[in-house]
Amino acid sequence: MHNPVIVALDVASQAEGEELLRSFDDRTIFLKIGMELFYQEGPGLVKTLKQQGHQIFLDLKLHDIPTTVYKTMKGLARLGVDMVNVHAAGGKAMMAQAIAGLKAGTPTGKRHPMCLAVTQLTSTDEATLQQELLINHSMDDVIVSYGQLAAKSGCDGVVCSPWEAERIKSSVHQDFITVTPGIRFSEDAANDQKRIATPSRAKELGSDYIVVGRSIAKAQNPNQAYQRVLTEWRQEHETSS
Repeated sequence: MHNPVIVALDVASQAEGEELLRSFDDRTIFLKIGMELFYQEGPGLVKTLKQQGHQIFLDLKLHDIPTTVYKTMKGLARLGVDMVNVHAAGGKAMMAQAIAGLKAGTPTGKRHPMCLAVTQLTSTDEATLQQELLINHSMDDVIVSYGQLAAKSGCDGVVCSPWEAERIKSSVHQDFITVTPGIRFSEDAANDQKRIATPSRAKELGSDYIVVGRSIAKAQNPNQAYQRVLTEWRQEHETSS
């Protein structure tokens, strides 16, 4: 079974990241590296973490003209990461070129990194969508439409909130992957994310992978918090099977 829990390495430096990883007693983790850390430390950090056996979701949310995205993905594929992503709002041609770039940069005989499309950020709510972005459709309809467009473009799945996971799968197919951030323990604050869920609720709602940041990284014992996430996920799975 794949590791469904992705730990967000939302820190500003390699030193901070190493300090957090020491909490896990040499356990290999599925890690998300976002813009903050990647822009500070660059590809070298990714290569180091891969050499240590960690899986990597490189969360850069590419959104540019198709040619630029193609060239960027070609380079990122050479790092051997496991997941990358683009913004679905970039359109079908851009997403298709992202896939083409990944395939071009992946060594022969190996599977290219999984490519996901970001539907809407979990910090976006209905009011932001309509009043600021001037998208006059419901959040659900926009996200499902973006998911369908991502599938037609060749993406493996989407990044969405847990609350949209099953509807996207139903509108595309059940093997279409949903990676869901915005995961919190029931007692945790939401902070700047609006469409959030607990690990067990996310599993129940159809998430294939969950991304957990503050609830693990800011815990007094990150390894213990990580184990709790796994336990909550598995409890729901065992109950529903």
